[in-house]
Amino acid sequence: MTTYTYDHIHLRSVSPMETAKYFETMFGVKIIESVQSDGQPRIDLDVNGLTIFIAAADENVPTGPVDPHLGLDHFGFKVDDIEQAAAELKEKGAEFDLEPMQLRPDIKIAFVRAPGDVRIELVQRM
Repeated sequence: MTTYTYDHIHLRSVSPMETAKYFETMFGVKIIESVQSDGQPRIDLDVNGLTIFIAAADENVPTGPVDPHLGLDHFGFKVDDIEQAAAELKEKGAEFDLEPMQLRPDIKIAFVRAPGDVRIELVQRM
């Protein structure tokens, strides 16, 4: 049987470097300028071993659907202290769709809205 493991998340942006800089500012990612297999430039982000690709999308590419919707809705970053993470992100100007909240006795969550209407969940598992 085939074993599947994580490889990457691929985002599209009308301004890939601007989006990359947001991730760098908010989450401390490492920005790596790269080239796709078709020869087009791409920005790769290293989030402590998690890879995110950001490729250019021209102005004809439609914006994302209204929340909630079918398909990829968001991705999550695990944190040790969600209140501390939220405070640090707010200090940097992050926009929250959902402030930190206790979802269940063993989990707290929050949602940040990144450029391009990318939703990022912060998860604290206890």
